[in-house]
Parts: sequence; structure tokens; C-alpha cells
Amino acid sequence: MTTPIIVLLTIAGYFALLFLISWFASRGSDDRTALTGGREAPWFIVAIAMIGAPISGVTFVSVPGQVAVKAYSYMQMVLGFAVGYFVIAYVLMPLFFKRNLVSIYGYLEQRFGSGTHHTGAWFFFVSKMLGAAVRFYVVCVTLQLLVFAPLHIPFVVNVIVTIALIFLYTLQGGVKTVIWTDTLKSFCLIMSVVLCIWFIARGLGYGIVDLCGAVAADDSSRIFFFDNPREGTYFWKQFVAGIFMVIATTGLDQDLMQRTLASKNVGESKKGLIVSGIVQVFVVGLFLVLGTLLVLYSRQAGLAVSDKTDELFGAVAFSGGAVPVAVGVLFILGLVSAAYSAAGSALTALTTSFTVDILGSDKWNDDARLARTRRLVHVAMAACMGAVIIVFYAISNSDAISAVYSIAGYTYGPILGLFAFGMFTSTAVRDRWVPVVCLAAPVVSYAIQWWLKSSFDYTIGFELLLLNAVLTMLGLALLRRRD
Repeated sequence: MTTPIIVLLTIAGYFALLFLISWFASRGSDDRTALTGGREAPWFIVAIAMIGAPISGVTFVSVPGQVAVKAYSYMQMVLGFAVGYFVIAYVLMPLFFKRNLVSIYGYLEQRFGSGTHHTGAWFFFVSKMLGAAVRFYVVCVTLQLLVFAPLHIPFVVNVIVTIALIFLYTLQGGVKTVIWTDTLKSFCLIMSVVLCIWFIARGLGYGIVDLCGAVAADDSSRIFFFDNPREGTYFWKQFVAGIFMVIATTGLDQDLMQRTLASKNVGESKKGLIVSGIVQVFVVGLFLVLGTLLVLYSRQAGLAVSDKTDELFGAVAFSGGAVPVAVGVLFILGLVSAAYSAAGSALTALTTSFTVDILGSDKWNDDARLARTRRLVHVAMAACMGAVIIVFYAISNSDAISAVYSIAGYTYGPILGLFAFGMFTSTAVRDRWVPVVCLAAPVVSYAIQWWLKSSFDYTIGFELLLLNAVLTMLGLALLRRRD
């Protein structure tokens, strides 16, 4: 059976499951529960959903691939993630539940005013739309090479059909559909990685004891890096960055917080977050072990390892030889489950944030009007995401994609600064000038980044998030309202 047929059958089967889950989740839902999930999700379902929620299609291929170059250094950041989840659970979640928020950016309106509220919502909109589109773009390109190009199907058709399917299964169920599809995604990801490890280890002739010994003995399995503080893999850089990164990109991201806000109460949300944060350490560990096996197999099979480490997993999965067809199927299943669920989750979060934060539609008493508005916004978000992906494809080069990721990184700093200033000070600010501060912070941080590089050859990495947050807080302090 050819690769395109295998991929198409895998995608068709997965989408059949998605639509079944969407139908199940949408029973009894209306347009208000679509925004909140009905606040009835059990903590263990939220925990399972949150395990796979941060994992995108890019993560699925990148984490195993980067082992060839950076070993297990990513685990240092993941340990920081686990600490960050405790901060989210015990600092942010009580705040969100106490204020009964549908969108977390509603806090900014309650604390500062409508100008700050809209600023936070627009920063989230830009970062999530660009970030989700780029991540999904990478997966669409992979599927185009494996399936659609051999079948002479244009990339535009690939994107339109896929976005349409994602739009349909997220339209009715809303947040409830996201939670249940993320539960399926977590199961598929873990199953795919475990079975790939087993099949590839068997292809290498390893039993369980041999597998553990071979992984431990290989240089690619090194976890901790304490020797050079200038390196990006230095432990304390990665660990501290992981803490603040997960607070900003998970705890202050409507896309990921919409699951925990669907919990019955704050206690349930805490349990779900903490369990998912701890389990994620072990899940990422499986990805890293798989990465070592990919390196070992490529050496033994004489496969040429590309400079683009993201291609390593796919190259081994479809290499044939000692690797069975099942590994290729599992690779596509994991990739599709990670990518499509992440895109559906982002689409739902964008719809919720735009409807609630920017349009204020949740305050309307007319349910029919709310229903029409939510559906129109959902259509607009899907069309916008599809358009961004197609534009990326038309102008794509590594610099363009890197620039988009950098822009997304800049936007989370002001959001972090707004929440930190609001939570840890009691200062009132001139609300109408907050957008100016939040726009100025990335500009100033870019100038500082350029100056440090040109003058001292110092490259700002993950510190950029904190720099943007600090500049935002300093700007807010200057806007202090004396009255």
C-alpha cells in the first residue's frame, strides 16, 4: 500500500472519531455553554486533555528530532514547566474562578478598564492566530509532500478542506468538544510514541533491558548541562525560562485556560493542572527516548541525517527495512492528532476571546443574537487562519517563519506584564494609554536586543519574554493615576 493511501486512510479514520466525539460533546449544549463548557468537566478529564494540549504537530516532530543536536536538554525546560503549573494552579486559577471569568482577559477590564482589556485581547488574538497558523502550516506542508502532491492536489485545496473539517467539528460543541478531542489527542500521542519506541527497538534487536542500556549509554541521552552559562542549553537558563514560559503561554493563554475554566470549581481545576504538569514530564521523556532510538536506527541503517532535524522522525518512519508500515501509520496518527486538535482548540479560543473580549457579546440577554454572532465569528476565525496559512505558503522561507515566531514571543511579554502589575500592585493607571505602553514595550525590547548583540555579541533568548514584561510594568508605573 502506497504512502498517500496510508496517510489518507489514517486521516479519514481520525476525523471520523473527531466528528463522533463532537456529536457526543455537543448534546445539550447551547451557545453560552459552548463558551464555558458548562463548568462541569471532571478534573481527571481536564488533566488528560491538558497533557496533550500544549503539544502541537511541530512539537511532535521537533522534540525527537532535536535530540540529535541538543540531547535531552529540553527536559530541563520541562522541569520548569512542572513548577510553573503549580504557580498557575495556586496563583492564577483562584483569581479566575473568584471573578467568574469566561475569558481570562476579562480580569484586565475589572482591574484596569476597557482599554487594557481590549489591549490584552488583541495581543492574544495576534499571537494565537500567527502561532497557530504557522504550526498548522508546517503540518500542512508535511502532508502536502507525503500525500497531496503525489495525488496532484494543490496546497490551497489541502488547507481549505482541512480548515473546513476543523471548523465543522468545533462549531457546535465549543469548549466541551475541545476537552474531549484533546483527551483523544493525549491518548493517540502517548500510544503512538510508546508503540513507535517498541517497533523501532524491535527493529534494532533490543529487548527492554537492552533498550534501557543503549539509551543510557548514548551521548544523545544527556539531560543536565551545568558547564557553560553562555550556552542556550545551560540548566538554570532553561529551567527558569520554563517556569515563566508556561505561566505566560499557558496560564495567560485563553486557548489553554479554557479547559481548566470548564472545571466544576477551583479545587478541581488545581488537581487537573498539577496532575497534567507532572505527567507531562514523563510524556516528554518518552519523546526524548524515541529521539535517541531514531538516532541509533539512522546510524545502523545508514540513513543520511539531514541538517533539518525535524525530518528525522518522518525519514525513519517511512524508511522501510526493519521499520514496519505500522510506524508510518503511528507517525501520521500522532502528527494529525497533535496538529488538528491544536488547530481546533486555537479556533475555539479565538472565537471565545473575540466574541467575549472584543465584541462583549456574553453580556447580551438575547440568546439568538449571541448564537448568530458566535457562528459568524467562528466562520471569520476559520477563514482568517486559512488565509494566513496560504500566505505563509506563498512567501515561505525560514526567515519569514522565524520572524512570525519571534512576533508571537514578543506579544506574550506585555500580557504577562499586565497581569503581573495588576495582581502584585494596587496601583490604578490611565487606562486609555495602556495600548501605547504595550506597543512600545516590544519596540524598546527589540532595540535593546539589537544593541546587546551589536555591542557585546550577547544574544537574548528566552529572556525576551521577561524583558517585555518588565518594560510593560515600568510603563504602567509611569501611567499611575494619582486620584
